[in-house]
Amino acid sequence: MADPGKKQKDYSEEAKTAISAAWDQAKASGNYKASAEQLMALEKQTRNASDAPSTTLLVQAILSLAYDSKDQAYVLECLTVLSKKHGQFKTSVTTMVDQVMEWLPAIKEKEGIKTWLEWVGALRTVTEGKIFLETPRARVTLALALYHEGLANKPVEGSPTPAESLQTASDLLQELQVETYSSMELREKIEILLEQMRLLMLVARIKDEQAAAAGGLADGEADWVKMKVGGRKVNEGFINKPENKDLKLKFHELMIEHSLRHSAYLEVAKSFYKIWEMPSIQEDQDGAAQSALEHIVYYLILAPYDNEQSDMINRLYVDPALSKPRREAYYNLVKRFVTKELMRWSGIREFFGPILSASDVFNGPNGEKRLKDLHTRVTEHNIRVIAEYYSKISLQRLTDLLMLSRDETEEVLSRLVVSGMVWARIDRPAGIVTFRQKRSAEEVMNDWSSDMNKMLGLVDKAWMTMSAEVAARSVASKSHA
Repeated sequence: MADPGKKQKDYSEEAKTAISAAWDQAKASGNYKASAEQLMALEKQTRNASDAPSTTLLVQAILSLAYDSKDQAYVLECLTVLSKKHGQFKTSVTTMVDQVMEWLPAIKEKEGIKTWLEWVGALRTVTEGKIFLETPRARVTLALALYHEGLANKPVEGSPTPAESLQTASDLLQELQVETYSSMELREKIEILLEQMRLLMLVARIKDEQAAAAGGLADGEADWVKMKVGGRKVNEGFINKPENKDLKLKFHELMIEHSLRHSAYLEVAKSFYKIWEMPSIQEDQDGAAQSALEHIVYYLILAPYDNEQSDMINRLYVDPALSKPRREAYYNLVKRFVTKELMRWSGIREFFGPILSASDVFNGPNGEKRLKDLHTRVTEHNIRVIAEYYSKISLQRLTDLLMLSRDETEEVLSRLVVSGMVWARIDRPAGIVTFRQKRSAEEVMNDWSSDMNKMLGLVDKAWMTMSAEVAARSVASKSHA
């Protein structure tokens, strides 16, 4: 492809006259191909003379005449031949591609899928490897990917299996590195990125199901990883704008699916929180906002304890939205997890069982697993509370407080120690659990010295306050005298 050089001759008038004559002849004789061929010679002259505007007009006319000839193969032939001409201008090729893409919906409707696929294939061939045609190529590739996805949903005779069709659709979109396209608008980039993520998710689910049916490990992990990488390419600052609320909602719904696949409950809660903050969601307090807040609460208490989880659940606890009518149960549930008091699993099941069982979080194929995870979070909370108030406790007493067996208690406690959530040591022969690390003499003396400095500082402050008061009263008594 070439950029227009210095124009050697202006063919604009000749081009307009030739185009008008070609159309008159085509309409009179009905031979549109012959009229198109006549313009080919003038197109070569304008191209060699570096007259880009006239060349663009001529290639448009040639394609239009070919299209009106009703010979679909001839249209594609003209597109391919003209785009490969030596020294062809980028503007001319871009105009031809745009023109053919405008005809695609009509071709699909009138000529059928087979012809439409031929046109799409020709467009992908013409646009391949050309940076200035990256945007049209992305659009036509997206259309082709959606066609293959449609085959997966509604197979026809002779079509591949649904899994193969979805894989083809995903592979087609994955070849597009739209985040690097400078000529594409940001919104369109994000739309294609979200489609890439969605198709990867569908492919990963099918692979996981096939692996589970065969008794093997999850086989879609590579696609889940690609989906996560795709999510990092999405500009969250852009989708947070009010006019892009549909993109934001779709993005976070996809990220929720990814996080649920890996039981990353805190990430799920964060995605629901961002959905809940959207003004369009807040407008529907009894519907979408209520549902989003419910999921935030449930996934927050399901998330393992760490600094981020603790900060988020405490901020939610003081949020006035949690105290509104019809949300008392959520407030009370969160309160149990932020208050440093022991919880009994039987009491949680008794008081909150009805609302938990009514939620989709604790229903479905993963409902039992999440209930077990919730039981684990209750146990972990209790151990943190015990570690706060006890320096030492017998293992038997600890198992009684946790309402677990000795083995289960040791397992949960060991996991918390390994994760760094608590510090503990188990003396099995003595049956004692220690929650305070033994301190060296130097550490004790440092603490004692720090405490003494604080006490002396308070004494000094009190003495100064008393001296000031005595002086003030002395002055007052002298003035009265």
